[in-house]
Amino acid sequence: MIGFFIKKAFFDGWDNLIQMVLFNLLYTAMLMAALYMFGAIPSAGLFYGFIVLCLLAYSIVMGGTAGAAYNWSCYKGDSWAAFRHGIGRNIRHSLLFFVLVLLFLANILLIIPFYLSIGGPVGFIISLVLAWVEIALALTLPYYFPLMNLLPADRPLKTFRKCFIILLDNLGFSVFFALYNAACVAISLCTLGLVPGMAGLQLLAQDAMKLVMMKYDWLDANPDGDRRHLPWADILYDEKEKVGPRSLRSMIFPWK
Repeated sequence: MIGFFIKKAFFDGWDNLIQMVLFNLLYTAMLMAALYMFGAIPSAGLFYGFIVLCLLAYSIVMGGTAGAAYNWSCYKGDSWAAFRHGIGRNIRHSLLFFVLVLLFLANILLIIPFYLSIGGPVGFIISLVLAWVEIALALTLPYYFPLMNLLPADRPLKTFRKCFIILLDNLGFSVFFALYNAACVAISLCTLGLVPGMAGLQLLAQDAMKLVMMKYDWLDANPDGDRRHLPWADILYDEKEKVGPRSLRSMIFPWK
């Protein structure tokens, strides 16, 4: 499953490279505008308030990009139409995502340092527990928008709870996916956020969640199946057919 995930994620990104770069340019423009505005803010209070507003705007755009990433993962077009539709359709999920990111940052920057400054065993234990909460959030949040796309009838909190369930049930893959994401972030820094960038990271997460949910679809259809020895060849057969046999030559010269 991991090998096919890497293949699918790569070719999905390649097939939608131009659109992905255009979306990443939108994120870059937002970042540059925010950095420009930071220098014009006169007080610390307004500075922190502006950061919160930037996080809110970022979360809303993430909700829109999730729609485009879903289309790419499902071999559909009209990514910009999906983006516009996704901003409005996903607004409640985007707002919860904003709150979670805000709590994540506050925990790192304010709450954990506060308890560490207290000292003693109580402060250390609370800081350790909060650090594990941060790790759980870091592993869970990438699944949030993709799961929202695959289960659109769920409310935001229900989506978030299911993300934790999927994390615990697929812990090995989640750790691999976190390391894979970290490598992609490093590549994004080298390409100034253009490839894979934020849009590419969302596509990775959508592909990962799509394959994980295919496992659950198979288990629902085969309640007596062995969870420890899943027939991935059968589960992924249709998806492999859609990706098809691909080569470096066909990527560069698709008309041959």
